[in-house]
Order: sequence, then C-alpha cells, then structure tokens
Amino acid sequence: MSDPLAVIAQLPGVPEAVDEAREAVDRLYRHRVLRRRSPEVSTESSLRGARASAAIEGADVPLETLRRDEVTDPIVQGALRASAELGRLGPTWRKAPRQVLARLHTVAAAGLTTDLGRPRTGDEAMTARMDGLLTLLATPTKAPALVMAAIVHAELAVLRPFGTADGIVARAAERLTLVEYGLDPKSLVPVEVGHLELDYADGLAAYLTGTSEGVASWVRQCASAVTLGVRETTAICEALQRG
Repeated sequence: MSDPLAVIAQLPGVPEAVDEAREAVDRLYRHRVLRRRSPEVSTESSLRGARASAAIEGADVPLETLRRDEVTDPIVQGALRASAELGRLGPTWRKAPRQVLARLHTVAAAGLTTDLGRPRTGDEAMTARMDGLLTLLATPTKAPALVMAAIVHAELAVLRPFGTADGIVARAAERLTLVEYGLDPKSLVPVEVGHLELDYADGLAAYLTGTSEGVASWVRQCASAVTLGVRETTAICEALQRG
C-alpha cells in the first residue's frame, strides 16, 4: 500500500525540521507548571491561537480586548468558536473528518454566510481533491503527525472547499490533527501564533506549486510554526510560575 505522507516526510530538510519541533514540544511538556495547571495553559493557548488565526485573515485585535469580550467582528468570533469547538471534535476527527470539517465551518463562518457547513458545488476538481484528502486521512501512515497536519492545513487553505472562513477551518484542522495524532495531546501549542509570525502566504504559495521543493518548504514552515508556538506556551508557563 502506498504511503504518500511518508514520502513527504522524507523530503529534504523535513525529517530534521520535524525532529526539532518534536523535541521542542517534548521540552515544553516537562515544564513544572504543567504538572498542575495544564488545563489553564491550554485555555490560554487556545485564546492566543484563535487571535492569531483571525489576525492572519486581517482581523487583528489585541489579546486584552478578547479577554474583555468586546469584539464583535465575525471573523474573530468565528476563530474563537472554532478554537473552542476543537475539544469536542477530537474523537470524531479520525472516524468522520468530513463531519468535523462541516462543523468547524458552521461555527467559523456564522455571520459571514448563511450557507454553513456545506462545501461549494460545481467545482469537480476541488471535490475530487477533497475526497482524496479525506481518503488520505483514513489511510494508515508512518508519517509523523506534523506532516499530516501540514498537508491537511495546506489542502484546506488552497482548495477553499467552503468559500468562506476556509483559512480559519484549515488552521483549526491542523491543530486538531496535532492533538489527535499525538504530537500535542493536551493542545498546549498555539501553532497559529507561529504561522502569524512567519510568511504564511509565501509558504502556501510554495505548496501550491506542487513541486517536491514547494511541499517540503511548507512542511518545514509548519514545523517552525510549532516551534514558535512552543515558545509562546513557554512564556505562558513562565508568567504563571511568576504569579
């Protein structure tokens, strides 16, 4: 049986980038604050991740404004709802990814469209590629979770299956994959923060070329986003430790 994700995992520079991200996550999980305050850190990480995801879409609001619940922008609200929904969708992601994506779009795109949770019609190439992605998710692979998450993210972002809030859905699906496939089981790492700090559009443009170099570049960028997300969570832990 072919394993295309495993092939991607061996592209130039990818194994080293994935290992570096994995080691960063492992170091984070040993932080003493997480022994008792892991849920608190996860909640804060979720908030920061949602803020970053909305900022990538052009709706950049200060973190403190979010804490005061003063934001009515539908993009920001959608990112917050999608982030909050991840904890309930984990067990379904492996079994029924199409259902999960529909749910993520429903919460992410409320206020942006009335056609919630329904993929665009009339684009046979997009539909076929989406079917391929869902089949890939259901196929056993030896590839690391980070590689799978990177491909899920990129495919959803470039295919735009719903036509609205696709970026929010793509980044939420990436984070859900990192959680459910074992890299970050406690959902501590706001990978969205890392993507905000990096050249997000250029990374996706490289992926869209379809070349081995472009795909490898995107996966390496996702690994860097995880490492930057670890840095963000470490700062959260240090702040809690200081009281």
